[in-house]
Amino acid sequence: MKSVQVAVVGAGVIGLSTAVCIAEALPLCAVTLLAERFSPDTTSDGAAGLLFAAEFPDIPLERQRRWFKDSFDHLWAIARSQHSPEAGVMLSSGWQIFKEVPADKKPFWSDFVIGFRRMTDRELKPFPNHKFGQAFTTIKCECSSYLPWLEKRFRKAGGQVQQTKVSSLQELSNIYDIIVNCSGLGSKMLVDDTQVYPVRGQVLKVEAPWLQHFIRAGDGMTYIYPGIHGVTLGGTRQEGDWRLQVDEGDTKSILERCSELEPSLSKCKVLSKWVGLRPSRRNPRVERELVQLQGHRVPVVHNYGHGAWGVTLSWGTALDALGLVRQCLHEMHLHAKL
Repeated sequence: MKSVQVAVVGAGVIGLSTAVCIAEALPLCAVTLLAERFSPDTTSDGAAGLLFAAEFPDIPLERQRRWFKDSFDHLWAIARSQHSPEAGVMLSSGWQIFKEVPADKKPFWSDFVIGFRRMTDRELKPFPNHKFGQAFTTIKCECSSYLPWLEKRFRKAGGQVQQTKVSSLQELSNIYDIIVNCSGLGSKMLVDDTQVYPVRGQVLKVEAPWLQHFIRAGDGMTYIYPGIHGVTLGGTRQEGDWRLQVDEGDTKSILERCSELEPSLSKCKVLSKWVGLRPSRRNPRVERELVQLQGHRVPVVHNYGHGAWGVTLSWGTALDALGLVRQCLHEMHLHAKL
């Protein structure tokens, strides 16, 4: 008999990864995934999904390194397995180029991607106005395939899925022993977090099968990521902007900027346009707390606020959240003995 009822709220890449980790590692837990939207309608579905990271200001670097490495190793194993085509996970090589030499020539994640090195002058030559570049092989994760694959894996581990809008933690407190909050931008309302805000991202999918290497401008605003189903072009980073409709001005700007880096794109066919709101925060929130709900204290584990780095850090922070759930179980067990 499964004794502990666990709710995971949110079915983006963070929620699904966390639900899978808990369901597979803790067979004593009955895990239910609750979300209003599932793939293909989550923010994660449009993510460009190329693994590298930015540094968060207030989280120990060692923890960020672990998040990145755990996620990279998990996805690399999938990329090299028979699941790769169905999961939409593949290796991708390319360049990150800078107009000025960055202060951080060797970012913390460079130890974990494959073959990280400085670009040669010859490689930089096609990119006039760019003085410095990094070449490496990383993972490309197509969430429109990866999320359904994770959901299947979750169900196989005995997980239950329920499509519902969770408006408050109160409504879960009588059914579930532990609540795991992976609601992303929804945490603004769900747990009253004023620190989480949207960063609007618009991307295009284009048909350009001749492109095999990614190219990313160091400021992160312009990027070309070849994938399994077309090439993703981006992007925008509009803080505090809640618009979900496609902006044709942004479309034009993305095409112009990308064609400047890769002239062969100037005549490419646009397959689709997509907008998503990244759940941004100064630092992701991966921690637990005891919340007073309906007259009793319920352990709540939070895992949200990854901004543009959801796919990149998803497995690492899911493993951290799993560790926090284990702590909750340990305390509940001690409490039951008293």
